[in-house]
Amino acid sequence: MLFVPSNSMTKNSVPAVSTKSTVYLIDDHPMIVQGITLLINSEPDMEVVGSSSVWTVALKEIAQLKPDVVLLDVTLANANGVEVLKNLKVHVPEQKVLMLSMHDENLYATRSMKAGAHGYLMKAAATEEVPIAIRQVVKGEIYLSGSMSKRMMFQLTGHKRNGESSPLEDLSDRELEVYQMVGDGLTTRQIAERLFLSVKTIETHKAHVKEKLRLTTATELTQHAIQARH
Repeated sequence: MLFVPSNSMTKNSVPAVSTKSTVYLIDDHPMIVQGITLLINSEPDMEVVGSSSVWTVALKEIAQLKPDVVLLDVTLANANGVEVLKNLKVHVPEQKVLMLSMHDENLYATRSMKAGAHGYLMKAAATEEVPIAIRQVVKGEIYLSGSMSKRMMFQLTGHKRNGESSPLEDLSDRELEVYQMVGDGLTTRQIAERLFLSVKTIETHKAHVKEKLRLTTATELTQHAIQARH
């Protein structure tokens, strides 16, 4: 009679369980997705399990894959990252999300955190900081740059640091989204169709933006929005 050691049975019958943290990317820049994927997969304790440039597709895959962390670009071709974050948190409220952006963190980090993000990372610092930020978020902690952490502490205590505020910070999330689309060259009707809102609603948003930025004409608004993109 052949005797099979119990430890061999356990080894052969129980599949190995991966201890790597799983990451999903929502970004519409192929080169960035490729670079970040290679960076993450080179780490011994994490791996990319999926990616998409279309947030509706990403939402379905995230619900199925249940990644530990989602890396979400603030600016997508056909969607605003902060609005995508809000939608994601409605459908998958426990999902940890790390925002990734090339834009000024002074303008977008606070909005992202209020919308439910667990951190905000500038793409310029991504090579060194991505693995660190992911590990921190996986542990249930918040990731922000040193300068942004100080800035948010000032905001919490009701203080503003001299020379760091921008008029754009006074815009609501929707107003900022409309402002950016104006800078992209979209007409009022195109913006309305993109956001599934009425033309009148967009005109109201644009009026509020002009008031907050102290602009008087549509031409001034367009020029201001275009310049802000450079």
